[in-house]
Amino acid sequence: MSNFLQSAQSAYYCRLFALIICIALSQFITFQPAHAADPFYNSYRDKGAIRGHDPVAYFSLKPGAKAVKGKKEFSYEWEGVTWYFSSLKNLKAFKENPTAYAPQFGGYCSFAVSKNFTTSIRPDSWLIHEGKLYLNHNSASQRLFSKSIDNSLAEANNNWPTVLTRCERRNNCRGSAKSKSK
Repeated sequence: MSNFLQSAQSAYYCRLFALIICIALSQFITFQPAHAADPFYNSYRDKGAIRGHDPVAYFSLKPGAKAVKGKKEFSYEWEGVTWYFSSLKNLKAFKENPTAYAPQFGGYCSFAVSKNFTTSIRPDSWLIHEGKLYLNHNSASQRLFSKSIDNSLAEANNNWPTVLTRCERRNNCRGSAKSKSK
């Protein structure tokens, strides 16, 4: 056999061996999406979710009304966060269907998430759109989020929950108990 054929055959077997090794190793390597492992709800140290305000109460308020503060006797632990309610009726409603009442984007400022960062909220800066609760940092961010709500929601949905990976890496998931406990 000529040297040329031997070296071509040798190169072939090297490439084949490398391919087999790559396939074998790929069985042990899993690729994860670029976002936080388990999105969490924004929580404040001693105040709980939404700074202690009742998530169910928002759905009975007129737009622009002040948020309703929850009471310690009507509290419930869900998704690792304490939620407070103003009445037993609201607590029961939340227990029956928490995702119907929990704020979108983990309770972070919806406008901020639409711009690919996180920041805390003020409970009185809120809106209900298509049966979902959206919280914002202040009235200005709420106005900007609402101005073009379909675009804002598309951007926020595109960024959520990957935006959490960035803030976790930098340890600045603003407003959350998670960032304060690190």
